[in-house]
Amino acid sequence: MSTVEGKVRTMSLKHAVLGLLAESPASGYDLMKLFNASLSNVWPATQSQVYGELTKLTTAGLVEVAAQGPRGRKEYAITEDGLTELRHWLTAVEPSGPQRHDGLLRVFFLGIVTPLEAQTFLLHQAERAAQTRTALEHVEETAEWDEDMISVYGRIALEYGLRISATQEEWARWAAEEVTGAKARKASELARAQHTEERQHEGE
Repeated sequence: MSTVEGKVRTMSLKHAVLGLLAESPASGYDLMKLFNASLSNVWPATQSQVYGELTKLTTAGLVEVAAQGPRGRKEYAITEDGLTELRHWLTAVEPSGPQRHDGLLRVFFLGIVTPLEAQTFLLHQAERAAQTRTALEHVEETAEWDEDMISVYGRIALEYGLRISATQEEWARWAAEEVTGAKARKASELARAQHTEERQHEGE
């Protein structure tokens, strides 16, 4: 992971924590439960990452300890500065979006392998997308959709995942047919022939 990617990941976790605390104060344990129930499909985080981010946010004055309970339990609340930062991120910072896609990168070079191997790869991608959609449908059916902010807007975000995974599966199945067609076969044969010719020249 590059330095830029690491910074984006850290920044997004920071704002994810602020967003959850904007809904209501919570302990680190409560935040982890919220992450697992609502955000894990779009931005997973470990317990150590969440607790580490809480420490950083508290030091920066974006979060404060609102209450302390037995066994060192702390309840955190977002501050006015934290709300200002969260609003700025929501309205003025352009989303980074995925810059790299390992699966699509491979598609450019599927002509190197046989049509059957290319088709197998793409059908596997279709199956992965179908499994993702099944998992999201399970979330849709089993989650407790209330009228709070995370539920309402979380349902909107879930719909994105449902639609994207359906589109990915449809595309992968279409592509699996394309790579066995005459056009793709000809392009693959030309690439392999050129590679063979270059190797023959090297041997001369």
